[in-house]
Amino acid sequence: MTAFGIVSLHSMKFSTVIGQTTVKEKLVSMVLQNRLSHALLFLGKEGAGSLSLAIALAQYLLCEKIKRGMNPVVEDSLFGAATPEVDPAQLQDACGECAACIKSQQLAHPDIHFSYPVVPRKAGDKPVSTDYITEWRSFVHEQPYGNAYDWLQFIGAENKQGNITAAECNEIIRKLNLKSFESGFKILILWMPEYLGNEGNKLLKLIEEPPADTLFILVAENESLILQTILSRTQLVKIPALVTADMAPALEKEKQLPAAKAQQIAAFANGNYREALHLLQDGEQDWQGMLRDWLNAILKNGPIAQVQWIDEVNKLGREKQKQFLRYFTHLLEQAIRIQALGADNVYLPEQEKDFSIRLNKIAGFEQQEAIIKVLDDAAYYIERNANTKMLFHAVTIKVYHILALKQTTSIL
Repeated sequence: MTAFGIVSLHSMKFSTVIGQTTVKEKLVSMVLQNRLSHALLFLGKEGAGSLSLAIALAQYLLCEKIKRGMNPVVEDSLFGAATPEVDPAQLQDACGECAACIKSQQLAHPDIHFSYPVVPRKAGDKPVSTDYITEWRSFVHEQPYGNAYDWLQFIGAENKQGNITAAECNEIIRKLNLKSFESGFKILILWMPEYLGNEGNKLLKLIEEPPADTLFILVAENESLILQTILSRTQLVKIPALVTADMAPALEKEKQLPAAKAQQIAAFANGNYREALHLLQDGEQDWQGMLRDWLNAILKNGPIAQVQWIDEVNKLGREKQKQFLRYFTHLLEQAIRIQALGADNVYLPEQEKDFSIRLNKIAGFEQQEAIIKVLDDAAYYIERNANTKMLFHAVTIKVYHILALKQTTSIL
């Protein structure tokens, strides 16, 4: 078991994907009622489990038990009896035990193909996904809720830009025009179509008029970055953010956390299981103390304290900087809830509740909304490699001006 993974080699079934009950039921219904489009777009934010759901659907379609259940053998007998219909309740998930399931779980079924962003190993290379298939299998099993940044770091991309290349598009066309090897189906899971440039137009004819029994599953986070020509040819399946009620038990079970701690991390992660795992990994970080120091520097201690604080936060690295900003956003959101519902009606650990109540003393609703917008923008720019020292200087000034609208001297 790794720091980020909860999915093992034998757990790509629907039942082992966290939450998403409504989506799972919809997918099964689409299959059983023969309403499954040949091109699906799984669209969900980071940490929602879209990739795990796509792999679970592929395994479900190839599972020998499911195929037998959907196509029961009719055998004429002396009295004309036929094999009875299979109970649909028995067709809600792959068996996990047949030869097809075992290969699917190992990401090694010859009829399930994967495409994902890659980088050249050396100058002049024209890389394709299969060049990295060994790393891909390890990544998915270790970090099933990982994002594109995690994947590119996993393969040592460093500062190289990942792409789904023209060579990869040609390889997809070649593979999907071959006959299936074992199952009668050919399935392509294309992860992060946002990394397809205009070369993605090479796939349009194949997506629009695919060979028989071919299924495309595109797995994306940002609809606006996908080629419109591809979007228009897919059936949208929205994957919602996870709910705390599903995330907390998963953290309890897989990470052996006490219920209260699992609940706290799940609530803070705001529907993003990847974020929950990162928070768990950095659980000793004193975000609250760091936030208190920042607000006191802004409201009370002046420019020298602000510069010292910015120097310290600049040493953290981008992932932890984003987590800190999310923590502040989380407390502001709780402060707004306390204003609306009353402190007695908001469940929070006592320290966080106390801090949120103090935030209400230094900022009203409109100010809190404005600060959340500033923090969201800052996280966006950190992801895009902004100079973090300059960024936190700018954010500090903006937060000062927002809070200056309300007379105050200290968060302490």
